[in-house]
Amino acid sequence: MTKIIGLTGGIGSGKTLVANYIKSLGIPVYIADDEARKLMENDLVIQAIVNEFGTDILDDNHLKREKLAQLVFNNPDKLQKLNGIVHPLVKKHFDLWVREHRNFPFVVKEAAILFETGSYKDCDSIITVVTPLETKIKRILERDKTDRESILKRMANQWADEDRIAKSDYVIYNNTVEETQNQIKKILLLLKNQ
Repeated sequence: MTKIIGLTGGIGSGKTLVANYIKSLGIPVYIADDEARKLMENDLVIQAIVNEFGTDILDDNHLKREKLAQLVFNNPDKLQKLNGIVHPLVKKHFDLWVREHRNFPFVVKEAAILFETGSYKDCDSIITVVTPLETKIKRILERDKTDRESILKRMANQWADEDRIAKSDYVIYNNTVEETQNQIKKILLLLKNQ
């Protein structure tokens, strides 16, 4: 049976770098945030979100993602409501995806909030990616063209690295690309030999 390897880490930790490298090695990787974004383009999902958050988040029948993000990241109750709409759909989609990849010994599910959503319980092993705080903030500032305060608020909605590490089987310390790739190779070798 195909094993599910969870890949997680806080915003700016380098999960995408790790996921892309694993994918380049021929291992199927499911990027939960990307799939959630695609699912949120479905008319029924948009309607459910509008029913919960109002028509202000719509622009020509498309979700105003930034407006929705501002609403939910500053309000844990609203974030939970949005997650309650989207996450069951992502889980269903992921289960179908795993079936499509059942010929692989293992697949990787990359999700920023793997622990927060409880989906870590469906994983056979978990890899957490960690990076020093200031490195994360610098990366996010460059990538998202945002401000430090907004970044810290988003981080406050996620688990701390220490909490993720305590529940993970493997930890990747993402400092340099070469070091990170070497750590990934070692972990993948251990997973293949399990």
